[in-house]
Amino acid sequence: MRDLSLLEQRKIEARILAPIIEAFEAEFGRKRTRALVGEVIKKIAHRHGEAIREELDGTPMEKVAALLPRFNEADALEIDVLKQDDSCLEFNVTRCRFAEFYEELGIPELGFLLSCNRDFALSEGISPELKLERSQTIMEGAPHCDFRFRIKEAPADQQD
Repeated sequence: MRDLSLLEQRKIEARILAPIIEAFEAEFGRKRTRALVGEVIKKIAHRHGEAIREELDGTPMEKVAALLPRFNEADALEIDVLKQDDSCLEFNVTRCRFAEFYEELGIPELGFLLSCNRDFALSEGISPELKLERSQTIMEGAPHCDFRFRIKEAPADQQD
């Protein structure tokens, strides 16, 4: 699948998963199905983050920065980097073709579950030192996604 952009991968996944999710919702209910699907997606993302931790050299922040081109393959995102240094990477996504695709497919509500839901677990998998803050997403109807990656501060009892 490395030959495909992430956008193409998500398109394939969504076309397979959407009917499966719909069938499970009919059998087990929407709430239970989405909770389970969400947990599975997070576990997959965490494992992916762990693989990135092993694959890429550099600090956790350098690894996150190195991923931006991968996420933006096939012009999937329009990104405005606001701040980038050794301790933080802040950017806004102002256009998301992932969200556009889920809308075109008629399953916009699944976009967050299948795509955005991965971000925090991926970050944790890359490094437990990373902290991601995001208060809104285009998938949820916001005008932009606000990604704020930071290096967590050590607890006061662990500082010199």
